[in-house]
Amino acid sequence: MRPDWQHGGAIDRMKTEFPQAPTPWIDLSTGINPWPYRGSGMDAEVYDRLPTQAAFTNCRNALSEATNAPPESICLAPGSELLIRLLPHLLSCRRVAILDPSYGDYSEVWRHAGSDVIETEDPLSLADSVDAVIVCNPNNPNGRVFDAGPLLRARERLAARGGWLIVDEAYCDLTPSRSLAAHGGAEGLIILRSFGKFYGLPGLRLGAIMAPVDLLKRVSQLFGAWPVSSAALQIGAEAFRDQAWQRDTRAMLQSARQALDLVLESNSMRVIGGTDLFRLIQADNADETWRHLAQAGLYVRHFENMPAHLRIGLPVNEIQLARLNEALSLLA
Repeated sequence: MRPDWQHGGAIDRMKTEFPQAPTPWIDLSTGINPWPYRGSGMDAEVYDRLPTQAAFTNCRNALSEATNAPPESICLAPGSELLIRLLPHLLSCRRVAILDPSYGDYSEVWRHAGSDVIETEDPLSLADSVDAVIVCNPNNPNGRVFDAGPLLRARERLAARGGWLIVDEAYCDLTPSRSLAAHGGAEGLIILRSFGKFYGLPGLRLGAIMAPVDLLKRVSQLFGAWPVSSAALQIGAEAFRDQAWQRDTRAMLQSARQALDLVLESNSMRVIGGTDLFRLIQADNADETWRHLAQAGLYVRHFENMPAHLRIGLPVNEIQLARLNEALSLLA
């Protein structure tokens, strides 16, 4: 795969690579809610002013209310990706255990920072011998989940040695009961949150880190006075407090995921994991399947480090679902 396709979402490159594919293209390469949060609309002056401390505090408090995290443990950020890339330079970690398979940027950024990276299916078991353990909960791309008990016990073991448990909760809005946010600020615990996945607004660039106060101060100093836009703060605060939308969206995503599963399974696709925002399939001919779908104007996620797997996001309507079904039916 080309490097620019690594994260999915590179629909412009796909159009260039497959110019004969039927249009419109259907982008199923990202695990992002295709029905984004709309809210009540933007204040007219939101683009004309710098973000205020009051707006920042309001959005932070709204996230605190939504997740039960102590407000003093939260620092908002322009997306969680920046935080992922900053952490290796903020923490002194020689040996790092990372869940495998998982979001590939973690191993990349820690290796680039000079850490000894151990990729393993059981990173929590190494809490007594490494400086940091990193897990995504739920995990991307296979949807694996961790119970709070083992995570908190690993945090305690790490913290006793000055180490860190880093939990990426980018998809935890789907299953909020699994979040460790209520423990935000605990010694040795870092939680990363993403707004774009569940709320369907990745272009807004809003995320958060939950961590001990001393680390948050260092993050804030690096970010400067205006790390998050006024628009992101306003929409984020409203979305975090919109419990009815959150409840309805979880039900809608579950229904859409079930419909996608029916199409995949009826076409002999082996679904081995995922979340309500994406499905992971295993196929001996995954590369051939990826190319076939691309030629049909369907962009799904292929993995250089998992060549026998594809990740497929949610079609937004019956028309997209039917096109996926038709393309898969022609594989036989």
